[in-house]
Amino acid sequence: MNEYEIAGIETIARGVCVRDAKILLCKAKGSSTTYLPGGHIEFGETGREALTREMMEETGLAATPRNFLGVVENNFLQHGKPHAEINLVYSMDVEGEEVSAKEDWIEFVWWPLDDLEGARLLPERFRALSASPDTFFAP
Repeated sequence: MNEYEIAGIETIARGVCVRDAKILLCKAKGSSTTYLPGGHIEFGETGREALTREMMEETGLAATPRNFLGVVENNFLQHGKPHAEINLVYSMDVEGEEVSAKEDWIEFVWWPLDDLEGARLLPERFRALSASPDTFFAP
């Protein structure tokens, strides 16, 4: 393998859920960074289907993807190898007030929209969501 061989390119569906000036974020336990909830799109799924499935698997709650907000590409090193992901981003509603993880390695937090810098949200492009979460991707 040469230095330019990539570890993989993933396609991920992510949701932007905002309530009371807070955004729902996910993080690996013990991590200092956060990300928008969602997960990998499986073969044959639409982005909306994947987001609905991932939220049910990770929280046990029904999620309803709404408007397609846009695409965010991200390149980074993972275990020392170049890695890439394509994030399909949707506005999203989640049932219930309390959102807790069914998987023991992650947790969900409602983070103030006006402090996304403090959340260390990745990819960094998402930190601009605080300006206008519903029109973030609009031209």
